[in-house]
Amino acid sequence: MAAVPKAPSAPHTPVLLRPLLAAVAPVEGRWLDGTFGAGGYTLGLLDAGAAQVIAVDRDPLAFEMAAPWAGAYGDKILMQQGVFSKMDTYAQDLDGIVLDLGVSSMQLDLSERGFSFMRDGPLDMRMSQDGPSAADIVNEAEEETIANILFQFGEERASRRIAKTIVRAREEAPITTTLVLARLVESCLPRSKPGQSHPATRSFQALRIAVNNEYGELFEGLMAAERALKPGGQLAVVTFHSVEDRMVKRFLTARAGAGGNANRFAPEADVAPPQFKIIKRKAIGPDAQELDENPRSRSAKLRVATRTDAPAGTVDASSLGMPMVKGFML
Repeated sequence: MAAVPKAPSAPHTPVLLRPLLAAVAPVEGRWLDGTFGAGGYTLGLLDAGAAQVIAVDRDPLAFEMAAPWAGAYGDKILMQQGVFSKMDTYAQDLDGIVLDLGVSSMQLDLSERGFSFMRDGPLDMRMSQDGPSAADIVNEAEEETIANILFQFGEERASRRIAKTIVRAREEAPITTTLVLARLVESCLPRSKPGQSHPATRSFQALRIAVNNEYGELFEGLMAAERALKPGGQLAVVTFHSVEDRMVKRFLTARAGAGGNANRFAPEADVAPPQFKIIKRKAIGPDAQELDENPRSRSAKLRVATRTDAPAGTVDASSLGMPMVKGFML
């Protein structure tokens, strides 16, 4: 049998791929990569033994970039444009699901996508390239809504000061580019010291999360994964900041039946059978080799769990600590 050609050098290095593959070994059967990006996890899964990977991404650019090499894999890779919150409508009885919640380098590196405050471009940030953009939010939302987005989604302490500055500036002219917004945010904050992140980091993160409904997608995606996995199927999630990791940790803890009894004197409540078994209680982080090879892995955390044969159910978003902005809907 002829060897399958390798994909060309990808612009996105998969984070925690080695420990992920080790945690879910042996890799076999049908998997779903809910954040296909540049294809790193999909290729890693196939190389490790997966028979087929359903590659899901909301960004059409991901599939355009994969077109020159993905065809060589035939039906071992099935492309599916869409959101991973609907993964259970794309496939059922899966052997495994992988989610990488980071923004891919290919998106950050394209100034016309408007994700980065380091490059001038239209203030966009839409992963799916449709729907309301970041410019729509900063130019049309109420000052209080903008402040709440920056605080709830970006944990930006100066959110109200920044929102006031944005509203004042847009009265003079619409805010349409990344560098204009970055300068407005910078004007509200102390100059960053060497080694600190750019002053606009938290504000841009907050707007990106709002535009793409990232927390809502994660909440719905975790429940969709529960519905899509077969008994014994593996769920692996890579997060990059504390809010996402908290949501994943609380979801898996609750679904593994490890929430505990809040009052030890209260009568024992009827406990539903757990939907997941947690592989490791503590999140897996990068080792020294990965930190040296890929500095962006520094904040990454991997959590892995195995699906049981208990029926899928639902969970309340508030129980996961999911940040919400009252009255904000795209």
